[in-house]
Amino acid sequence: MTTQKKNRKYEIDMCSGSILGKMLLFALPLMCSSLLQLLFNAADIIVVGKYAGDNSLAAVGSNSSLINLLTNLFLGLSVGANVLVARYFGARQQKDLKETVHTAMMLSLYSGIILTVIGCAGAKRILIWMDTPEDVLGLATLYLRIYFLGMTAMMLYNFGSAILRAIGDTRRPLYYLSAAGVINVVLNLLFVITFRMDVAGVAAATVISQCISAFLIIRCMMKEQSDIRLELSALHIYPDKFRRILQIGLPASFQGIVFSFSNVIIQSSVNSFGAVTVAGNSAAANIEGFVYVSMNAFHQAAISFTSQNVGAAKYERVNRILYTAQACVITVGVVFGNLAVLCGYPLLGMYTSSSAVMEAGMKRLAVICRYYALCGMMDVIVGSLRGLGYAMMPMIVSLIGACGLRLVWIFTFFRMESFHTTTSLYMTYPVSWIVTFLAHVVCFIIVRRKLERKWNCVKA
Repeated sequence: MTTQKKNRKYEIDMCSGSILGKMLLFALPLMCSSLLQLLFNAADIIVVGKYAGDNSLAAVGSNSSLINLLTNLFLGLSVGANVLVARYFGARQQKDLKETVHTAMMLSLYSGIILTVIGCAGAKRILIWMDTPEDVLGLATLYLRIYFLGMTAMMLYNFGSAILRAIGDTRRPLYYLSAAGVINVVLNLLFVITFRMDVAGVAAATVISQCISAFLIIRCMMKEQSDIRLELSALHIYPDKFRRILQIGLPASFQGIVFSFSNVIIQSSVNSFGAVTVAGNSAAANIEGFVYVSMNAFHQAAISFTSQNVGAAKYERVNRILYTAQACVITVGVVFGNLAVLCGYPLLGMYTSSSAVMEAGMKRLAVICRYYALCGMMDVIVGSLRGLGYAMMPMIVSLIGACGLRLVWIFTFFRMESFHTTTSLYMTYPVSWIVTFLAHVVCFIIVRRKLERKWNCVKA
């Protein structure tokens, strides 16, 4: 078997045949990859919670919303790269495809460097703005600064995997993350238990594992024989491709930033309840993260499948892709979300032995995970709109429908004494998901009618 044929076996033909089977073939490895990526943070939190104490657990957990805020700007650009690569791949436009790949990888390099500078220089000041409890501020700052040393590696991996995902390859990123994940867990145990490095140890282990996964994916792309092959000498920002990536990616980035900003505000509100609540919230958020990334695999599938079929002019498959992705995400969200609630105490017990912390964590799980399928439905329809080339519309709807509602609730009702509880705070999530999903449905209907007229004119 030639190298090219070996590489072809990782591709998925998204433009013909059964959608469900191929979507599952695409989504399941991606789901496993995302779960492994989450295990990086889970291993950090479990090890530090068991062997370093509740303050260290709160220090690591209190950084999650801030890390998401600072990384979402550039990770959103990888959505633009994914859509563009899938579009050119489906249309078989080789020159445009190669230029997009090299522009995206160069962009990931610059993104990582910028994030490292911002994260290391501003860590303490930002954590103070977030009202991080004084007794965990020092540890949280140390963790954040070390963590951001690995940002370049993280960006290279995420952009590289987005490119592979665009052609249907979700298996090789899974293999690379598996190797890096095992190393991360081993180093966590070594640095924290043996060397007593506390939060510095778990942060260092995460950085090393990120570097390994980045090296493996770059090596894969440099050995690739198809048109997504990475050549170091060809790394360059091609202005037209850069603009196209920004057109699709920047709205996704901005949406991610504002979503994360609203989560930072919510985290600040959680911080006001003290270290026990912060620790319980952190552990619960980590558990629900596994449910979220499982659903998010179908959001990614909606983007890649829709983009490739639009590039190949297979417009009649767009609606079927959306319905299939919605059926899958509802099933995953309902089953996994309710399992997380039912198994809440044993799962939280993996992170802490404190009954007070577990009680605080269950309050979050009981509200959010039970209705998490709504979030998946919202994300899938956003993925379809982005795959169709519409990025600004879902961004505006999401900002108003999700972020706006959350912030209004926090700064009005939550400030009232009778509503000032963690349960009241967490209820902002399912309410915002319902409202935003319904608004996106209206947008999708309008966009499809508009595009159908355009496609009919092209066919005529």
